[in-house]
Amino acid sequence: VCSSFATGPRQYDGTFYEFHTYYVKPSKMNEFLENVKKNIHLRTAHSELVGFWTVEFGGRMNKVFHIWKYDNFAHRTEVQKALAKDKEWQEQFLIPNLALTDKQESEITYLVPWCKLEKPPKDGVYELATFQMKPGGPALWGDPFKRAVHAHVNQGYTKLVGVFHAEYGILNRGTVVHLFYEIA
Repeated sequence: VCSSFATGPRQYDGTFYEFHTYYVKPSKMNEFLENVKKNIHLRTAHSELVGFWTVEFGGRMNKVFHIWKYDNFAHRTEVQKALAKDKEWQEQFLIPNLALTDKQESEITYLVPWCKLEKPPKDGVYELATFQMKPGGPALWGDPFKRAVHAHVNQGYTKLVGVFHAEYGILNRGTVVHLFYEIA
């Protein structure tokens, strides 16, 4: 059974982004990435992939991170229903990759009001930083954080891809993620 986890009028609110993090078994990372490269088209046929990254340093290794864009919660529910019926995606992408992972996480995020999503280039080095914020969301911490992010960007060696705040995910975690493209 596939149903929306949001009820009421909120499920029709605007665009949001689902962050997926996979912790791949160390000996299976190459196999995982090859399968993704070969079969990602089966997943992107259903919804937009904003970006896909692997961790090389600065945290737990063998981690894969990607962001999916949805128009609203009803759209996400439609995509999940379609994926549940898509045998090719399940057999060639989902089932083989799940066998290669130890753990996966998902968060629902929104862009902060002052940020527009920039499409990241396919190649490059990226910085993903997550901050624990005080409860209250961007209304409480938005302006000081905006100044800090722009001070970083104004140094001239990064390009901002997006600043997101978590709406659903790990409880009691007000997460803001800013994703920068490192300019060579």
